[in-house]
Amino acid sequence: MTQAPRELTRREWLKHAAVLAAASSVPGLLAETGDTSDGDEITGAGSLKAHAAARGLLTGCAVNAGLFRSDPAFRKLIAQQYSIVVPENCMKFGYLQPAPNSYNFTDADALVAFAEAHGIKVRGHNFVWHEALPKWFNTTVNKDNARKFLVDHINTVAGRYKGKIHSWDVVNEAIWIKDGRADGLRSSSPWFEMLGSDYLDLAYRTARETDPHALLTYNDYGIEYDTDEEQKKRDAVLGLLRRFKAAGTPIDALGIQSHIHAGGTETYGKGLRRLIDDAGGMGLQVFITEMDVKDDGVASDDIAVRDKTVAEVYGNYLDTVLRGPEVKAVLTWGVTDKNTWLNGGTKFRPLHPARAQRPLPFDADYKPTPAFFAMRKSFDEARAR
Repeated sequence: MTQAPRELTRREWLKHAAVLAAASSVPGLLAETGDTSDGDEITGAGSLKAHAAARGLLTGCAVNAGLFRSDPAFRKLIAQQYSIVVPENCMKFGYLQPAPNSYNFTDADALVAFAEAHGIKVRGHNFVWHEALPKWFNTTVNKDNARKFLVDHINTVAGRYKGKIHSWDVVNEAIWIKDGRADGLRSSSPWFEMLGSDYLDLAYRTARETDPHALLTYNDYGIEYDTDEEQKKRDAVLGLLRRFKAAGTPIDALGIQSHIHAGGTETYGKGLRRLIDDAGGMGLQVFITEMDVKDDGVASDDIAVRDKTVAEVYGNYLDTVLRGPEVKAVLTWGVTDKNTWLNGGTKFRPLHPARAQRPLPFDADYKPTPAFFAMRKSFDEARAR
């Protein structure tokens, strides 16, 4: 079960209001020093990365390539706040390989170079997924050459960034209970259709051979809530990880995406903790890889009410996952409400289609939201790694 929502004290809310007021004096940027009128800081020692590092944690975000290219304030915010980044799209198969025999590394190279220059680690996302494949894939890749395309792609990409990547999402979302297999594997994936389940082991073994030092991760979603459906998926994920271990397939970490809802009736806690504990029992690290909090389910249109509800979810969820030592990194899927995927269309806003969501620790003007402070508080209260 989730913990009871945590109420911020009046003093905390006044401090947060002062921080927002101070930040607003520099349009589009956090204050240069991070100092606020009451002495609180949101950069330097007050940044997310500083609070996380005090507990041996990495904290980071997914980076939108277009915003990264065009907006210096966005780049500055990343450098101020985060110790690890992951590309939102620019390392996916379809983005990197626009033609069968050519690659486009422009955006990925720029992000990796930026991270190196600022002492930030990089997660690679991803080598193998049933989505985000290039347009030429269906007419070019078949059962006879699929193995070669898979191996060549991993060798090329992992080889280019060898020694520069903290961890790779080698396989993304390979479990799909609705396909009806006893092991829960997504048989509707083109990789499964052409290579069978061996594509999984092939991908991990190839990644390890190409970059022996990157942590190899399995990443999935829909494994957070205490529902029968998500429990079945958790069981299948753990089954896959145990299969890897038994076969000697290299695997170092489990990625839990953590797209969470505010204002809903779902609960999390028991099943999620068991998943984390069982992964840790296999010697695996755990990463929270894509966290955001969808607020379409919050009835009120009042931004203060919505932000408070979102912040409570951040706090409760992070308190749950950080209770043990297994989780080593917490990343949000995006940085600011300016570019969240949840505002990319009405699909994710069925209850309030005209209302932009506020699911991240910074708003569209790059000012910290209450979720920022909830994250910091959870980091402060986590046990040391």
